[in-house]
Amino acid sequence: MDQLQKRPANYVPLSPITFLPRANAVYGDRTSVVYGRVRFTWRQTHERCRRLASSLVRTLGLRRNDVVSVLAPNVPAMYEMHFAVPMAGAVLNTVNTRLDAKAVAAILRHAEAKLFFVDWEYVRLASDALQIIADSGAPVPLVAVIDDLDRPTGVRLGELEYEALVAHGDPNVELPQLEDEWDAVTLNYTSGTTSAPKGVVYSHRGAYLSTTSLLMAWEMGAEPVYLWTLPMFHCNGWTFTWGVAARGGVNVCIRENRPAEVYRAIARNNVTHMCCAPVVFNILLEGGGDTARLGAPVHVLTGGAPPPAALLERVERIGFHITHAYGLTEATGPALACEWRAQWDKLPLSDRARLKARQGVSVLSLADADVVTNDAKMARVPHDGKSRGEIVLRGSSVMKGYLNNPEANEAAFRGGWFMTGDVGVVHPDGYIEIKDRSKDVIISGGENICSTEVEEVLFRHPDVADAAVVAMPHPHWGETPCAFVVARNKAAGVCEDDVMAFCRKHMAHFMVPKKVVVYDVLPRNALGKVEKVKLRDEARKLAPPAQKAKATKATKTTVSGGRWGEQPVAHVMAMSRL
Repeated sequence: MDQLQKRPANYVPLSPITFLPRANAVYGDRTSVVYGRVRFTWRQTHERCRRLASSLVRTLGLRRNDVVSVLAPNVPAMYEMHFAVPMAGAVLNTVNTRLDAKAVAAILRHAEAKLFFVDWEYVRLASDALQIIADSGAPVPLVAVIDDLDRPTGVRLGELEYEALVAHGDPNVELPQLEDEWDAVTLNYTSGTTSAPKGVVYSHRGAYLSTTSLLMAWEMGAEPVYLWTLPMFHCNGWTFTWGVAARGGVNVCIRENRPAEVYRAIARNNVTHMCCAPVVFNILLEGGGDTARLGAPVHVLTGGAPPPAALLERVERIGFHITHAYGLTEATGPALACEWRAQWDKLPLSDRARLKARQGVSVLSLADADVVTNDAKMARVPHDGKSRGEIVLRGSSVMKGYLNNPEANEAAFRGGWFMTGDVGVVHPDGYIEIKDRSKDVIISGGENICSTEVEEVLFRHPDVADAAVVAMPHPHWGETPCAFVVARNKAAGVCEDDVMAFCRKHMAHFMVPKKVVVYDVLPRNALGKVEKVKLRDEARKLAPPAQKAKATKATKTTVSGGRWGEQPVAHVMAMSRL
């Protein structure tokens, strides 16, 4: 066996960019991208990507491993760069559009970006970020504006413009060949909700395997019509930027997830698939979804935060067929998927929703995923659905590592595993379920309280549309749960006494929140995750002092909601633990 060799005929480096020439060859005349009045075929998309890659190499002089950053919503240019940038041998860095100028500048500096593409809508933000970089004395990247393809605005920032680079490129030029599948393909930054964002580097191999395994886990067939409700900057659209090309599908691009626009896009394009964080379900329900049904089923892959079973049940009634996934930036997007079993179809909707709320089993690009004890032994926990530990992963889709951050790499990789920081259990059928982020576990009087379990109950309250629970300091118990809720009917509001009574009826009394805070909207980052750091800050301000620990009178006040403005709140002080 040892004499057998790797040859060009039997060994080609794995890369997700190979899906594009295949789409050109197999699906060339089929629609690839829809954006407003703009439509491209796969043949046109292939040519546009090659043209852009040509301009990056020949006109702008980009070299292997140079970083190209982009600040843009889900528009055709954002999609095309997922192929064109790595085709040029460079590394694509998609930047969260909801960051402020300081954070954008920090990413550009840390990534040492050579080129910065900016959508016209974010020119002001980009200009402020570039000024911060210039003031610091660091190198400022070249800038190219992405004008609106459907309705050009004429907005510019410098001389370079995306469509001009595409037009002037040579689609027949010989582009750099990938020699090592371990080479970097993209650079993504973590959300930074608890610390400074870290640069997560994906390999061509990891991105390829993650894409194909997720297509199988979701059972996405040929020629899907995929609606881009998930930001492409989030883990490269959970790899579906490449995956839709692999299946010869249609990319329906929209700039914002407004309910009317989402429902209109679904109806006009006969959308079959979409991905989103659970927060988008609330947007769709508020947009009239509770009383309407879709003309045809839409398959939805959801993740980013554990979706409450009650919320899944509501959106399933509309016609959205939900598959729950779990992942993180460091795992090249989804690492677990709740693969559906035929025997579950016979169960009542509420039971199906409960099963779908679990995170599931590992995708095929992972060699292993498990839950281990949080000690030196790192022993696998029993598969009893009760024993808790930290979810750990290993496999080719796990990141290469954090860019220029050896300390974080040492902490993340331990004992042959990648440590996720998430607390979970394994059910007897092998399905993993998250119970909390390790930092979100509330320790009250020596008892561990999972915030997600309290949130699950809150979501079942008929007047609650959204909820989040964090730890609040308490002079006697150390910590107690503090609940932040949003009323389903803003005009009628939500009754705090009813919420407390509902919680006491449906959970152990020591788990019942000791305060209920009403917000118009919960703070969320661009990935749809509740920004619990901000809620913890508010909870600390509302914590009872020692001399008031036994107060029972409900009081009303206002808290500063930062970017949400002044928010009316009502909190119930120190309800009885028993």
